[in-house]
Amino acid sequence: MTDYEIFLESKQKSHVQSGFDATDLNKHLFPFQSFIVQRALKAGKYAIFADCGLGKTLMQLEWANKVNLHTNKPVLILAPLAVAGQTVREGAKFHIDVCRYDGSNAPIQITNYEQLENIDTSIFSGIVLDESSILKNFEGATKKLILDLFASTPYKLACTATPSPNDPMELGNHSEFLDVMSRNEMLAMYFVHDGGETAKWRLKGHATKLFYQFIGTWAIMLNKPDDIGFEMTGYNLPSLNLIEKQITTPKRDNGSLFNDAIISATNFNAELRLTKKERLDEVVRIVNSRPDENFIIWIKQNEEGEMLKKLLPDAVEVKGADSNEWKEKHLLGFANNDFRILISKTKIASFGMNYQNCRNQIFASLDFSFEGLYQAIRRSYRFGQKNEVNIYLITTDTMSNVRQSIDNKQKQFEIMQDEMSKAINANLNNKLMQSANYDTEEEKNDWYHIKRGDCVQLISELENESIGLSVFSPPFAELYTYSSHLEDMGNSKDYNEFLKQFSSLIKELHRVMMQGRNVAVHCMDLPVQKGKHGFIGVRDFSGLLLRAFEDAGFVYASRVTIWKDPVVEMQRTKTLGLLHKQVKKDSTMSRVGIPDYVMIFRKDGERSNPVTNTDIPVDLWQKYASPVWMDINYGNTLQGFRNGRDENDEKHICPLQLDTIERLIHLYSNKGDTIFTPFMGIGSEVYQAVKMERKGIGFELKESYFDLAVKNLRSAVESKKQLTLL
Repeated sequence: MTDYEIFLESKQKSHVQSGFDATDLNKHLFPFQSFIVQRALKAGKYAIFADCGLGKTLMQLEWANKVNLHTNKPVLILAPLAVAGQTVREGAKFHIDVCRYDGSNAPIQITNYEQLENIDTSIFSGIVLDESSILKNFEGATKKLILDLFASTPYKLACTATPSPNDPMELGNHSEFLDVMSRNEMLAMYFVHDGGETAKWRLKGHATKLFYQFIGTWAIMLNKPDDIGFEMTGYNLPSLNLIEKQITTPKRDNGSLFNDAIISATNFNAELRLTKKERLDEVVRIVNSRPDENFIIWIKQNEEGEMLKKLLPDAVEVKGADSNEWKEKHLLGFANNDFRILISKTKIASFGMNYQNCRNQIFASLDFSFEGLYQAIRRSYRFGQKNEVNIYLITTDTMSNVRQSIDNKQKQFEIMQDEMSKAINANLNNKLMQSANYDTEEEKNDWYHIKRGDCVQLISELENESIGLSVFSPPFAELYTYSSHLEDMGNSKDYNEFLKQFSSLIKELHRVMMQGRNVAVHCMDLPVQKGKHGFIGVRDFSGLLLRAFEDAGFVYASRVTIWKDPVVEMQRTKTLGLLHKQVKKDSTMSRVGIPDYVMIFRKDGERSNPVTNTDIPVDLWQKYASPVWMDINYGNTLQGFRNGRDENDEKHICPLQLDTIERLIHLYSNKGDTIFTPFMGIGSEVYQAVKMERKGIGFELKESYFDLAVKNLRSAVESKKQLTLL
């Protein structure tokens, strides 16, 4: 294999196996559980995304047990409050000793997340995050603490049923914890930000399948055993009854016939207080209708708990202000049937607890959190539950949009969960991107020679010092992904990976350029986004290219700035720094528009074939010589370029302006010279070369772009033939 082929192989985003093979697993494990534990131990650092009731506790205990036996060092389990007690009991049931963290060398120790700062992490060879989705709920400092404290821990396991209930981007926390890929690298590789103050990151079109396959190299996901090819024996859920009780609120003086049906997140708490009596009266009525059955009542505000305690004297409330000891005692007490009614908030008691002893839950109100609702319901409705489960949703006519929001999030979650499960579990060989197939994709005539394929590989076919001028706009590092192929330079996790691949091209480009001739590179500096890098700024992409060309032996000759309208850029990107309101708010965060650049690099040496431009008068030369080109028409591009988009393409397809190409060809080449572009796109550079009586050579990786380039170039040749006839 060549160095370049070895590099392409290195772009496979698979998780490095750092664990060990394990045998003689706990006999209480079901076959699918044994399969998962073995896979997690082999990986060394792994995530188990398994639905509630599939035995994550037993699986993580056996994983911890085997890591302890393998390393002869203790393993730590971090769990939500009160889950630690349940885990200790589960361990005893399956003959696995688990004790509370005490700083000793006990094989398996457990504590809750709230004790994180009091832990000596250096003694542990393994760490388990129980209900690891909690990572995203923590403030940045706490999440960073978890990542820092266990950065050097050799064995890691993350377990949750809801790894990304709202957004696949949330999986970045797991990837980072497991030392697979940093969040920033993941964003660069698989996500795109369309701009704007509030716009969110979304999966790149071509990267969606790759992203889930990438997760499949370090995680497994299942809602039921047959998702990964195992029998469903013992894993059938009973009925789930969702019972909505909508309260009609008293008429308010709002100037209309009805109360407003839409409540905003800002006014949510105020609306809860206005509807408290009506909602809680309904809660009490439901509880009293089943006097012999257990109930969990989920509330949103402390005053709701105070009122319910008066109305339901036998109920026990667990509040955020309670001591950890109180919380744990009573959360476990409800599981032991010490009392009939538990009142709490989802953020306190909805993670990790097993309440199969309770078949009735009441949500005194919904809010906008789907994960809170899902996790809460799954405390009772989980594999192992023998009775049908009743979930009462108390809503009001003023909060119809809240229920709609939850319904929409549920649909999105189910779709995403299904896609994730199929893609993740299909990737058993850890192979992601594939090399492209470029069979006989080429067209050649007297005016141009174009090929579909990887420019780094194809440029080796060009003769030494055969190119008179090279004009192109390279991929902007990791900003856009145009295909799913390894050869696509847009498929880079960071700028360093992009540079390694791009530098392979520049080296060959130096070989094929005629001595004394130029390479013209169109580029721009790139915005740095807070969601990816933690701050707002601009990356010196032009400087990065400059250094790469100089390292390859080129001389940096000049730079042209192409003016762009900042108003158009602001309207297109909604960039915070360009908004007028930001100037009024804090102008230190404002910036100017980002121009385009054309950077000129020259291959030094004896000029045996100089470019003589006797047809450039003084006034035209003064325009060309200006450091800022103000007159480039941004609309003068090859038309129909949108037809080159595939279904999954990003919004970004922006052919280089023909004005710019024409000026560069006129200034830096002679008639009859060969003009070369390694990133042909829809053919703009070759098209203009043909128009100006030069020959063109172009390479393009993407099939739809190549096909459109063929049409455009045939049109250019036909036009030239017609002019010749005239």
